[in-house]
Parts: sequence; structure tokens; C-alpha cells
Amino acid sequence: MEIERIGIVGGGLMGSGIAEICARAGLDVVLREVSNEVIDATQKRIERSMDRAVRSGKVDEAARDEALSRIQLSTDYDLLADRQLIVESVIEDEDTKMEVFRLLDRVVKDPAAILASNTSSIPIMKLAMSTKRPQAVIGMHFFNPVPVLKLMELVPTLLTAPVTATQAESFAREVLGRSVIRSKDRAGFIVNSLLIPYVLSAVRMFESGFATRDDIDSGMVEGCNHPMGPLALADLIGLDTMVAVTESLYEEFKEPLYAAPPLLSRMVEAGLLGRKVGRGFYEYKR
Repeated sequence: MEIERIGIVGGGLMGSGIAEICARAGLDVVLREVSNEVIDATQKRIERSMDRAVRSGKVDEAARDEALSRIQLSTDYDLLADRQLIVESVIEDEDTKMEVFRLLDRVVKDPAAILASNTSSIPIMKLAMSTKRPQAVIGMHFFNPVPVLKLMELVPTLLTAPVTATQAESFAREVLGRSVIRSKDRAGFIVNSLLIPYVLSAVRMFESGFATRDDIDSGMVEGCNHPMGPLALADLIGLDTMVAVTESLYEEFKEPLYAAPPLLSRMVEAGLLGRKVGRGFYEYKR
């Protein structure tokens, strides 16, 4: 099956980024959002990202305009009926994602269509069993910012058909130009199973007063050659997403290193979610 028609559910930072790279690859994209107000915000987010690509010289204005014309935004699930690959990219909440998969199972006509989740932590099997076609469900975890970071984690379940995994990997590599790594279906997969304890250690270090925010981040940037420190990275990921991922990891493994530090929980409760709201461990101009 040559995949040409893509559906995306959820147009936040990740979903809009996935829509952008698919449109730039020449694919027909339908992006489903919850309301017309959210559609307007998503449209502007995609346009701003593509404008940056033009300024950086990655694409010209004609290619940008052509890519934008390939993206249709709608609140209507029925427009996903003919899609060959649908990527769920809603908030990192298990119940919300399961409801999306139940709806996709009813709407998408082709039983061979791939239903993928961009979850960063929730076991894919839980989502697959919300459908009557678990053999067609797989994890396709992209990384933020999607147009810049080329990695994708491919996560088949115990019931994912080999043809589903093969088609998804081929699509990611050959059409989207992704670098693909395969993970077993465990909460957090490969990257977040390694990353989250590291970031949580930095939060605990800051919370305890052992070191300042700036010294923690400078230590990892200048001492370990990381592109950014763990606290700045937490802000980029989103502190609410961080907490959601820690909850999935802790539920799966029950290990203290996966538990959210109190400071992180309090910041989320206070609405200090990081870059997307202008304040987290750092403050940002909006």
C-alpha cells in the first residue's frame, strides 16, 4: 500500500509538526481539531513554522504555499474515513486517547489503514484494545520540534501485524525521511525511559537546594555537551506532559525514580507549564 492520504487527530505542537512534515512530503493531510477556535490557532502555528523554514532556506515560498494547500483542518471525524494512516496526537491522557481510537475504529473504512499513536509514554496495547483491529495499531512517536528532529520511535504491540510495522517503518524512513528506532511496548519506550529519570533527578536537585537552576543546566550543557540543560528541556517538553509521562512510567514499573517530585506537581497545578505558557523553570517572551 502506497500511503498518500494522512489523518492527524490533535494539532498541538506535535500534531501540527507532523502535519507540516507530511504536507512538505507531498501528502494529502486532514487534521482534526476540537473546535474552530482551536483550528485557527493550529493554522497559525503551522504557518509560523513554515515561515521559519522559508527564512532558514529549507524551503522556498512556493513550496511553503503548496504544502499549506495540502492541509485541511476540520472538526469532522468523518473526513478521516478514507485515510490510509492516521496519527493520534492529542493530550497525554490515556482515557482521551482511548476514546480517539474508539472513534477512529468506527470512522475509518479501510481495515488495512494504520492507526498510530504519537504517545510518548502510554503502552500501545491499551490503545489498540479500544479497537476491533489491534493488528493495525502501532506507536509512531515523533520528537519535538517535529520538523527539526528526525528521530521516530516505532512501537509494535504483541498483536501488531508484521505488515503494519513494515509499512509504518517504510513510510517513516522513505517518505518522511525519519531515522527509526524500534522499541518494545513498555511505558516510556526507549527515549523517555532514559530521559525522564534524568530530568526528574535535576528537578529534585533544584528542589532540595543542592544547586541552582542555572548551575544544573550549565553543568550538563558545558560539562556533557548537551544542547540544553534538563530544566530548560523540561520547559520545552511541557511540565504537564512531564507529569503525565511520569505517571505512566510509575504505574508500569512502580520505581521511585519515575515518581514526580512535589515541586514539579505544584508547578503544574499553578499553571507554570513551561515555554508554551511563558513560564516554567524559566520565563519566556511570548
